[in-house]
Amino acid sequence: MKNGHKKRVLENPPEKIEIRIQRRDRPDAPIYWQSFEINYRRNLNVISALMEIRKNPITKEGIKTNPPVWDMSCLEQVCGICTMVINGRVRQACSALIDDLILDSGSNIITLQPMSKFPNIRDLKVDRTKMFEHLKRVKAWIELDGTHDLGAGPRISNKEAQERYVYSRCMTCGCCLEACPQYHGDNYIGPQAIAQVRLFNMHPIGKMTKNERLEALMGEDGITNCGNAQNCIKVCPMNIPLTKAIYETNREITMNAIFGWLKK
Repeated sequence: MKNGHKKRVLENPPEKIEIRIQRRDRPDAPIYWQSFEINYRRNLNVISALMEIRKNPITKEGIKTNPPVWDMSCLEQVCGICTMVINGRVRQACSALIDDLILDSGSNIITLQPMSKFPNIRDLKVDRTKMFEHLKRVKAWIELDGTHDLGAGPRISNKEAQERYVYSRCMTCGCCLEACPQYHGDNYIGPQAIAQVRLFNMHPIGKMTKNERLEALMGEDGITNCGNAQNCIKVCPMNIPLTKAIYETNREITMNAIFGWLKK
């Protein structure tokens, strides 16, 4: 199964599952909680549970309400858009299996909350715009020299290709930023953007704009604000070596600061 996930069997499943959701009707509205009950089925994930609630949005107390709002797209842990805090831990709702959650907590109550490090739009839906603004700032792309055929690109070693592939798997899901104690407000750009700097600075053509990316990480909210808590690697659904990326990029910034004048 994906990411080496071993299927776990719930031997004594409950008849009902309680889904407790933190809700908000609009960005400036107060937060409130609602609980819903659905019938247990094997192999449910959190998205499936939410879709069951959407069919008939009646609370546990029997009150008719608006269906909960959340984001979803690929349902295959590829797009990262369904990220939310599930039983106190940030993760993808599409790959969070109800059976596993019950086994881990010993309870049939599943608690869902939106990520707290991003503006809450409604219910479980958040605005992750600033993550993409950070990618723009560090120029997380490869510059093209026109659209004409340049032939085969530069060759790179298999070791380097494997390392770049790992960084390229980032979904911009926000898990690392939600778990990072240093990331709040505009004080720290976060491990996600730093890892993308590492990815594109390793590219043979990307190296041409390497210094611009490094300089983008030298501001007040830059790489030096990392506190090495290492929470990011614990929650990354793609197992990206974020702390390694931070270390390697920080070393490049230091070397560039010391010896960069020689290139001018």
